[in-house]
Amino acid sequence: MHLGPPRRRRKPSLTPMIDVVFLLLVFFMLASRFGHDVEINLPLSASSETPYEGPPRLIDILPDAVRLNGVEMELATLLPELGALMLSHDDVIILRAKDKADLQRVVSVMESLAEAGYETLVLVE
Repeated sequence: MHLGPPRRRRKPSLTPMIDVVFLLLVFFMLASRFGHDVEINLPLSASSETPYEGPPRLIDILPDAVRLNGVEMELATLLPELGALMLSHDDVIILRAKDKADLQRVVSVMESLAEAGYETLVLVE
């Protein structure tokens, strides 16, 4: 029995593997978070066109302390230091959780600020 001439072996196609690699690359690029700095310019009021020019009031919440504008301090000393930067209790205070501070820590800082009479708290990531 004669089967004919021997067939040449086919080389496997790399196109499906390349497609899968590119799909994985696109998926991980879209799913990852890239670090970026956010510049916050708050207006004096909703109708104002000029950017905010008052003293900065950024509170970083750490697991065991807080930072007011980059200066680390205890929560007890935060309120007097913050009072010097406030024009009124309606001024905006920006809160940011740092260094894996848990949610309860953030809530307790917000409660202490609310008890001191500060009304406008903005929580950012």
